[in-house]
Amino acid sequence: MDCTHKCPAIRLVMFPKDTNPWGSIFGGVILSNIDIAASVATRAITQHRTVTVCMKEVVFKQPVKVGDILTFWTDVVKVGRTSVTIRVKVEAERHGETIPVTEGEVVFVSVDDQDRPIPLDSPIGTQGEAI
Repeated sequence: MDCTHKCPAIRLVMFPKDTNPWGSIFGGVILSNIDIAASVATRAITQHRTVTVCMKEVVFKQPVKVGDILTFWTDVVKVGRTSVTIRVKVEAERHGETIPVTEGEVVFVSVDDQDRPIPLDSPIGTQGEAI
């Protein structure tokens, strides 16, 4: 699958185990899945292992409820020498309606087996560079 431009990275159903005391899904659960969806999208850019560097301004627009089906859409925003930035948009499907929930950007860096930055397009097995 070519995910270099808008791609549904993951879809999942929200369950009661992920709720806060008020019955909405914890924001941290959604943030975790944003990270996973963005990570899936990096696979179209590099075969190297990538690590999350930061999440940029994730604003929750609507609450997520038990039973909602979330779709995490990804777009590659920027490809640098060692990093890639992925925009993730999250939508909830509820009773046949699509509700925009949140969006944000996640930055990843490609690393070698010693967690040193490495160019995204370097051959597999290449050692990273000194920081």
